Amino acid sequence: MTSFDTSHVKNVVLLGHAGSGKTTLSECMLYEAGLTTRRGTIEERNTVSDFYELEQQRGNSIFSKLLYTEWRGYKINILDTPGYDDFAGDVLSALRVADTGILLLNANFGVEVGADLIWEYTERFRTPIILAVNKLDQDKADFDNTVAEAREHFGNNVVVVQYPLNQGLGFNAIIDVLRMVMYRFPTEGGRPEKLPIPDTEREKADRLHKELIEAIAGNDETLMEKYFDKGELDEEEMRFGLKKAMINHDLFPLFCVSAKKNMGSGRIMSFIDTVCPSAAEMPMQQTLSGAPLPCDPEGPPCIFVYKTLSEAHIGDMSFFKVYSGTIRSGMELVNESTGVIEKLNQLFVVEGGKRIPVNELSAGDIGATIKLKHTHVNNTLHAQGANFELTPIEFPSPLMSIAIESALKGEEEKLAGAIHQVREEDPTVLLETSQELKQTIIHCQGELHLSVIKWKLEHFSKNLRASFSKPRIPYRETIRKPVQSSYRHKKQSGGAGQFAEVFMQVEPWFEGMPDPKGFSVRGREEMKLDWGGKLVFLNCVVGGAIDLRFLPSILKGVMEKMAEGPLTGSHVRDVRVVVYDGKMHPVDSNDISFKIAGMMAFKQAFQEADPQILEPIYSVTVSCQDDQTGSIISDLQTRRAILEGMSTEGHFNKITARVPLAEMHDYYSSLRSMTQGRAKFRMKFHEYAAVPAEIQRRLIDEYHKVSAHQEV
Repeated sequence: MTSFDTSHVKNVVLLGHAGSGKTTLSECMLYEAGLTTRRGTIEERNTVSDFYELEQQRGNSIFSKLLYTEWRGYKINILDTPGYDDFAGDVLSALRVADTGILLLNANFGVEVGADLIWEYTERFRTPIILAVNKLDQDKADFDNTVAEAREHFGNNVVVVQYPLNQGLGFNAIIDVLRMVMYRFPTEGGRPEKLPIPDTEREKADRLHKELIEAIAGNDETLMEKYFDKGELDEEEMRFGLKKAMINHDLFPLFCVSAKKNMGSGRIMSFIDTVCPSAAEMPMQQTLSGAPLPCDPEGPPCIFVYKTLSEAHIGDMSFFKVYSGTIRSGMELVNESTGVIEKLNQLFVVEGGKRIPVNELSAGDIGATIKLKHTHVNNTLHAQGANFELTPIEFPSPLMSIAIESALKGEEEKLAGAIHQVREEDPTVLLETSQELKQTIIHCQGELHLSVIKWKLEHFSKNLRASFSKPRIPYRETIRKPVQSSYRHKKQSGGAGQFAEVFMQVEPWFEGMPDPKGFSVRGREEMKLDWGGKLVFLNCVVGGAIDLRFLPSILKGVMEKMAEGPLTGSHVRDVRVVVYDGKMHPVDSNDISFKIAGMMAFKQAFQEADPQILEPIYSVTVSCQDDQTGSIISDLQTRRAILEGMSTEGHFNKITARVPLAEMHDYYSSLRSMTQGRAKFRMKFHEYAAVPAEIQRRLIDEYHKVSAHQEV
């Protein structure tokens, strides 16, 4: 394979809503460059990018892919990404290493929800963006409406570089107002004729050409002066100005394409090699310590791992971008996160499902290696002696949770291994083994994401079977009034017996509460509980009624019962326990006796102290379009939501509410169905609050039924 220096490597990521044509465009790019001799299609299930069986069955991308091609002396690395927000992790990881994004817009539908969501990610990374209006060959194509929506959604910095001459079923010509030429394509697509702009289009083309020049000049003082002097900018000056404006995220050039008919892809590739920035032209990477890291092939070797993939018979494949230096086969690098030295035994460039061995990769390039045992996504590897770490990718919080267990006894370990592998490949999958809920819970991005996780688990082992269920809710228990109680534990057998008697007051605890009246506090322990809230334990025993050495045992008994509350078996929080009297026996009293007495006295008092079940409340933010607001608010109200407010953010309405976690299990699918996928939501824990009385009665009844069944 040809070796490319840093300035001749371009990294582009294909972005867009599902069905916008990203994979089809990637086929055109590979074909135009001569890497393939035939363009694959989604329908024939033979595209280079969508090589997974699941993707071919579904007809759309599910995982991000790395492709590459050579074009007029440049190497173009192409990252094809999925279009559904369920797979935002793949989009974010690809954006992290790309230097230009190509955002495809479907001319039939304008700016779809996927494009809006992706735009937020590009703003986060400040990625230079090209807009490409695709599917101009279809009957309902509306270029002008798509441009108008793009400006409404992304701002007036969207500048038209091309427009279609005859969109619709007869589409075969594009007018380029940067080069001021018309491209007319043969019926089967491919290389076009370059023709003069027709007289009927001259006025429109001149107007758009002038608008383009003014937009470019408006972002550079030197070009503005030249424009004032000459009244024009030449093509080279316009390319220079566009590159600078794109790097600064100031202009977003818009092109025309029909990926299905292979019309316009060659011009986009020419723009990539002549205008789009290389990694060396982008702002320097900053390490976590704030030091800049120049993209220099002569610098200290440094790579960033943005994706891992497990392949049968090979193991884990790590995809990385070289941010500094030149990486060679056999090189040893230090993993900054673990301190482990990893050897890069083999280097590859990747073409979908194919790996092509190479000896070296220079700064700015993207490649892959295998068998890095101690390296994961977001790890930085660098030359020994250096100590820098690059900024990690921030993946989105999960939106959906599901409990999982092995369907076959004895396969728990195999299932755990499979889940670990899924987690290794996809950092947006979070795994929680909850001792409290006695469940293993997978947290993911939505139903589609979950279906892919299930597919991966099934393909990890043909005989592996898992069952899924609704996660339990981590309720809490507390009390609302003070109660005194006592418990005598007495047990006599053949030898020494057991004896302990404990008197205690149990009361609700709140921050800043005064010491209890009528008691002399001789000892205090305040414990922040692992599950939230506090236990305050006061020793108010006088006259030596209970030896000090038994108080830790009483506390242990109280803690054991707090870990499994009397009402529903949930954790207890925010209580104060005052031990003020008791009795002991010189022979029969021991630690276990006082532990049991303390536990039973606490349980008895708790049940008489107006006990209350608390439920987790989440702060939920929904972003939606104006016409969806009413139905979303109505739906939230059926979920016992407390609406906090509504505001406008860009062209979205933002609804904020506090909603019980128990009402959110099916919210992802409900919101998607209600809004045709055009709304999104985020949620995070807010507080614990009392459940309504009728729900408390139901929860207690259900717990007692289950407990009785287990005892039988």
